[in-house]
Amino acid sequence: MTEAIGGYVFYEIAALLVLAAAVGSIGLLLRQPLIVSFIAVGIIAGPSALNIARSDEHIDLLAELGIAVLLFLVGLKLDLKLVRTLGPVALMTGLGQVVFTTVFGFLIGMALGFGVTVSLYVAIALTFSSTIIIVKLLSEKREIDSLHGRIALGFLIVQDIVVVLAMIVLSAVGVGSAGDSAVTDILLVFGYGAAMLVAVGLFVRFLANPLVERLARAPELLVSFAIGWAALLAAIGYYLGFGKELGGLLAGVSLASTPFREAIAARLASLRDFLLLFFFIALGASLDLSVLGTGVFAAVLLSLFVLIGNPLIVLAIMGAMGYRKRTGFLAGLTVAQISEFSLIFMAMGVSLGHVGEETLGLVTLVGLITIAASTYMITYSHQLYALVEPLLGVFERRTAGAMEDAGPTGQRKFDVVVFGMGRYGLGIARELGEAGLRVLGVDFNPVTVRRVRDLGVDVVFGDATDPELIAHLPLRHAAWAVSAVPEHDTGVTHDDPTRSLIVSLRDIGFEGRVAVAVHTEDMARRLAEEGVDLVLLPFRDAASRAASLVLSGASSPVTEAVDPRRQKEFPL
Repeated sequence: MTEAIGGYVFYEIAALLVLAAAVGSIGLLLRQPLIVSFIAVGIIAGPSALNIARSDEHIDLLAELGIAVLLFLVGLKLDLKLVRTLGPVALMTGLGQVVFTTVFGFLIGMALGFGVTVSLYVAIALTFSSTIIIVKLLSEKREIDSLHGRIALGFLIVQDIVVVLAMIVLSAVGVGSAGDSAVTDILLVFGYGAAMLVAVGLFVRFLANPLVERLARAPELLVSFAIGWAALLAAIGYYLGFGKELGGLLAGVSLASTPFREAIAARLASLRDFLLLFFFIALGASLDLSVLGTGVFAAVLLSLFVLIGNPLIVLAIMGAMGYRKRTGFLAGLTVAQISEFSLIFMAMGVSLGHVGEETLGLVTLVGLITIAASTYMITYSHQLYALVEPLLGVFERRTAGAMEDAGPTGQRKFDVVVFGMGRYGLGIARELGEAGLRVLGVDFNPVTVRRVRDLGVDVVFGDATDPELIAHLPLRHAAWAVSAVPEHDTGVTHDDPTRSLIVSLRDIGFEGRVAVAVHTEDMARRLAEEGVDLVLLPFRDAASRAASLVLSGASSPVTEAVDPRRQKEFPL
């Protein structure tokens, strides 16, 4: 009998995996994150459709392990330094959006006839945005290091901290609500939490580095240890009353200071995605489509609030702080969806008896709508900005750009403007500067700008795809505009920084010549046909130069190629 049941469970899991692969492939064609596909798998496999997912106990076990691993990875990569480097904008925007969404989300919930507790839960759930989805989408667009990308990462980290605090409070309240001695139980939970923090602190101080360094000699053992450590602290957290979610998070924080955290995170990412599949399947399978139908109006209203209200508050806050409306708009789009943490938070509320399954279903439906819609909004963010740009002037101060440009150029004249100050762009700028030309660099990475400015090169913050920035640069007297920005050929002008820059230069009537660095012969031919004056192929040009040095056989060129003084001038 046991074998039959075990065999049945295996068949069921196999069917779920095949269904997930099939639905995921369709979602990929529709450019949707896997979270949408996996919830759809749960709905299809649940009792409302095929009724495949029947082994709730086994699926829930995998789902709980997936949540522990997810929180472990969040703790492992909780980078408070990024919040500090971005200063007030990450903190003000993150907290401002959380407060705005909570207050107005609560009012909308009350207007829809929800109770106080349900309205508060829903409002808090709507404040969280998916760091995983945003990082993936921005990375695919090569905007993760852009100004708006870094700002978005900053306030997403602020949101992650708010998630942690919300779960702590929820766990404490959940324990306290079980009996009359609520205050005592809450204090007891916080006492256990403090004791666990002290224990984790001692582990970090004395054991983490030597232990992980020894385990890293066998990568498979390191992965096993990481999973076991996450599960152990999650179990301890659950036993002590403040939840397995926080236990898993503390496990990640305890290893975040080790030099192997990136290796651990990279190896566990696929396992996290696999295990979270079962969480979303369990979530989708628990949804009653007949009940969801009665909440469609509320779900659509709340979704519109998230899709429109959240980006607007980010845009307003960043505009008030002196950022351009374009930067605020692109950063604001990243909060136009709710997170997997929203669903975990609601699931905790259901387990504590604070809200019902129908409320979890409502928030799940909001998640499906907002994640699906915001994916397209972020993917086509530049085209969307072009459509609404005339309406956004109210969000931009007259002094806009002050926060983005810490090095104003005033009325100075430049012979060459170089866009993109990575190693290649910096090398071009330094060589031209040594030749006596006045060079201005432009880059969208604040860290790069500070580093390049410290090297004595004139440089400003700016995005090559921002037409307003191009219009305000001192290009009137420049003989050349050189693009060394990363190539991103999608065939869509607004998605490619190089083509967008060329269009902007033409629109402002730039009379100088344009040089563009690309990495493929095909792109070089296309840009040449479009009228670019000089197309640079860095790898080909470098290979030609290297071959010339080798073939020459002369000592001086070889000495020049490895001259350590020149290596110091162009630090990697």
